[in-house]
Amino acid sequence: MKKSLIVILLLTGCATYGTQTAQPEQVEESRNVAKSLGMQLSAKLKAEVSANGPASAVGVCKEIAPQIASGLSRQTGWEVGRVGTRVRNARTGTPDAWEAKALANFSERMKQGEKPDTMELAEVVTEPSGKYLRYAKAVAVQPQCLTCHGPAESIPAGVKARLQTEYPMDQATGYQAGELRGAIVVKRPL
Repeated sequence: MKKSLIVILLLTGCATYGTQTAQPEQVEESRNVAKSLGMQLSAKLKAEVSANGPASAVGVCKEIAPQIASGLSRQTGWEVGRVGTRVRNARTGTPDAWEAKALANFSERMKQGEKPDTMELAEVVTEPSGKYLRYAKAVAVQPQCLTCHGPAESIPAGVKARLQTEYPMDQATGYQAGELRGAIVVKRPL
């Protein structure tokens, strides 16, 4: 019942958790920040692949993506980032308990036929450090993502070498196009 209620409230522009309600404009602002991170990262990745090839794009995800997220965090005063269903960068991509719940929610919704590009989750939660609006926007694997995140046998040798150097504990391969890769997340104090 709780998942259905949250989905219904998201569709009506309001998210709730228990009796605490997020205002529609708070959800929209969080959505816009998540969209900004996605668009900026996509543009940087495309430019890097075009200029220097896919192995070089690994550095964009390792260095530039956290810089973009950090810049948005400083600009808004919120925590902005990305988390994965399979972690590549344990320092910045490991989901906390709420984010893991959001990823599980997205996975279940995909099994029911919902498209990941429309999936988001927003809840007001009380944590030991305060009350927050937690927002997550699903990220699906796009065909161009398979160069770095696809089945091991299809990843080019140069990309494999770069991944091994940059992420020796990498778990973020073996995906298929359309699969849930993770989420862009926003945590804002209320």
